[in-house]
Amino acid sequence: MNNALPNRRTRLLPTLFLAVSALSISAAQAQDDVAAMIARIEAPQIPGQTPGQRDLVALSIAELMERLHVPGLSIAVVKDFKLHWAKAYGVADAETGRPVGTQTRFQAASISKPVTALAAMHLVQKQRLKLDADVNTMLKTWQVPVSDLTRVQPVTPRSLLSHTSGADDGFGFPGYAPNTPLPTVVQIINGQAPSNMGKVVFTRAPFEAYKYSGGGYTIMQLALSELSGRPFAQFMQSTVLTPLGMAQSTFEPLPTITDTTNAAMAHDEQGQRMGPPWRIYPEQAAASLWSTPSDLAKIIIEIQTGLRGPSGKVIDQRTAREMISPPGIGRYAMGLAIDRHQEGWYFSHNGSNWGYWAWMTGHIRKGYGVVIMTNGDNGLSLMNQIADRVEKAYNWDSLEKPSSK
Repeated sequence: MNNALPNRRTRLLPTLFLAVSALSISAAQAQDDVAAMIARIEAPQIPGQTPGQRDLVALSIAELMERLHVPGLSIAVVKDFKLHWAKAYGVADAETGRPVGTQTRFQAASISKPVTALAAMHLVQKQRLKLDADVNTMLKTWQVPVSDLTRVQPVTPRSLLSHTSGADDGFGFPGYAPNTPLPTVVQIINGQAPSNMGKVVFTRAPFEAYKYSGGGYTIMQLALSELSGRPFAQFMQSTVLTPLGMAQSTFEPLPTITDTTNAAMAHDEQGQRMGPPWRIYPEQAAASLWSTPSDLAKIIIEIQTGLRGPSGKVIDQRTAREMISPPGIGRYAMGLAIDRHQEGWYFSHNGSNWGYWAWMTGHIRKGYGVVIMTNGDNGLSLMNQIADRVEKAYNWDSLEKPSSK
């Protein structure tokens, strides 16, 4: 018996060595594959079919950023329900030359909306919020006006989250300079000073038509805060950001001390720094999220994991399926645009704040996606190019290019 143990160990050592060697080779090959994929995306592409396309596809990413005057860029790619790679380019601040890193925060702008919707769906799963209940039953300090438009079908969370509530504002928010008075949520909805926007009004019955409504999400911001009994940013932190490990994300305004916030500054169409470093958005549910592509990739993965089942960290399969189901009017489900391209179905959302552009998309079934964030007003053209390159490099189903809503 005593002699058998050394002999068995001797026989196992070569096998163990081979296994470790195979793992090392596999890891090295995976790194090489990622490097090759990134290099392919960064390189000039095959000329396009039209003169307008040909000009840009012939440029590298660095050349594109220079041509389009976009100072900083950050990308994260999801593959097989995991973060495949993330990389940053350029500068966070054109005046100082401070470089962008993968942990540099950008304003996610309207991508705040699907993150808000994810938190709402978590409450739906916990049976603390009903998608088809009258939203007035959740509101305390403000009420949707009762009118002939809402007597039969009240405004509901489902209609607000899918932009089919009848709200006619079409908001986009311009934001506020730091250190200026900010309106309350009720003042924003009512269009009262110091709000810089008009009143949120309802001109159609719910589910009659689609119209993009930042005002509708501001109403949801109030409802979620009053339903949870917490300030909205704290509610989002505990419901989504912390459970998903989104350590670089916040719905709170950032201080304007750049060396402690690691934030990308806002830049204009010429790539020049704006006056203030950025603007502040009290319309938090609609526009205030600061994040990174790596953090937003966790939103994509959470939705995809939930859809695959049985559950993600925040929503389960049944809730995830509800989240990507449009109400029958328009292309939006709960905070997400749902689109078919060739044989693939995708969820997506873009965002544009003063000096920033961002975009995220994920395949409903296949576990892949991409997040792109920029700190320049010309970021849309750059994102279109990168989306095309990622799609082609990975041989994905056709992706929709990011567009203005």
